[in-house]
Amino acid sequence: MKKIIAAAAVFCFTFFYSQKNQNYLEIGYASVCCGPPSEKPVIGYLKEFKKKNHIRSLEILKHKGLGREGEFRLYVGTDYLTKNQKSRLIRGLMATVSNQNNERKEESRGTVNFDSANVVHQSDLVNTKNLTIYKK
Repeated sequence: MKKIIAAAAVFCFTFFYSQKNQNYLEIGYASVCCGPPSEKPVIGYLKEFKKKNHIRSLEILKHKGLGREGEFRLYVGTDYLTKNQKSRLIRGLMATVSNQNNERKEESRGTVNFDSANVVHQSDLVNTKNLTIYKK
């Protein structure tokens, strides 16, 4: 009986504390008139970054339903990155977002917003509705 209780305790501990980031970078997608821009350039960069740096998992959350035209936010977990990896990730995201905003058609597309100083904590996301793990 003691073994079963110990095994259950170990299972619960690992279940609740596995792969949960505490700090996230926020990338916002705003709309002007015709919906937000595509997340493909940012997601492509994140996949490439993960592959180049041999990162097992990079937690990405998507917060949908923020406006009438489909505005949303992406949250990228940074707790399992080294300081060097985190700074390279931020530089790459800034470049990717800047390129995407510069290439857009100003009259028909929204913008991508990224502020590297804005760190969102897990406690801020606990009661957020429409928050899912990004899978693509």
